[in-house]
Amino acid sequence: MAVGGVGSSLLLLSGVVVTVGLCRRLARRRLRSRPLLFAFLVEMFSTFQICACTNELSLLGNVEPKPHTALTLTYGFTVLHGLSLAGSTCNPCGTLQPMWGGGTSLRMGGLKIAAQFVAAVLARVFMHFIWSLEMAEPHLGALSQGCSSPMQTTEMQAFCIELLFSVVFQLAVLQAESVNPKYRVHLIALLITMLVYAGGNLTGAIFNPALAFSLHADCFYDKFLSYSLVYWLAPCLGTILVVFIWDEIFPRKS
Repeated sequence: MAVGGVGSSLLLLSGVVVTVGLCRRLARRRLRSRPLLFAFLVEMFSTFQICACTNELSLLGNVEPKPHTALTLTYGFTVLHGLSLAGSTCNPCGTLQPMWGGGTSLRMGGLKIAAQFVAAVLARVFMHFIWSLEMAEPHLGALSQGCSSPMQTTEMQAFCIELLFSVVFQLAVLQAESVNPKYRVHLIALLITMLVYAGGNLTGAIFNPALAFSLHADCFYDKFLSYSLVYWLAPCLGTILVVFIWDEIFPRKS
């Protein structure tokens, strides 16, 4: 793939990030007096950014040198998301965790999860529209791929991988809460990059139900049970396990 193709993708992603930033700022100015609508829209805008960017980055996975370019982009955009989307979880598992622990009301948590899945669908529709225009080299033939089959192992192994990665990620997020924010974002980005390197060729290393649906909706349509178990149930079970470990085991040791 030509460098120009990568450049056009990065330009598109920059436009998405800037637009989402403006939308979040506008929501803060106009909707502070309506907390439910404000929370829904901010979470939707933030999740849209992550899903749209990851959809585009998925087209750049074969850019040479492999896998260095893909991992560098993963790290860089994870840092960018962490810096620009402060206060948003963008992951149903991240919302489920405080809900299960009693830190977030069922109403607010359900609203945020709904916003995340709405954003996942909108991001997919938006990116497919952009790809259909075929204005950049990476977009040529992107819509003809159908289900890209991210599962390259057995369902049981994929389930265990996504569950394990969810546990590791959520525990790391909790452990990093006491770290200075300017360092924390890099630590989380490094962890995500390492997980993608370790399991990306087996399951995609997604551990985010909304993002998984945005990336692989065709696969959910073809094999709903398998994909819902691996990409929805496994991360959620991992989150519940983290809540138990954090609330029951760690306090006893301390």
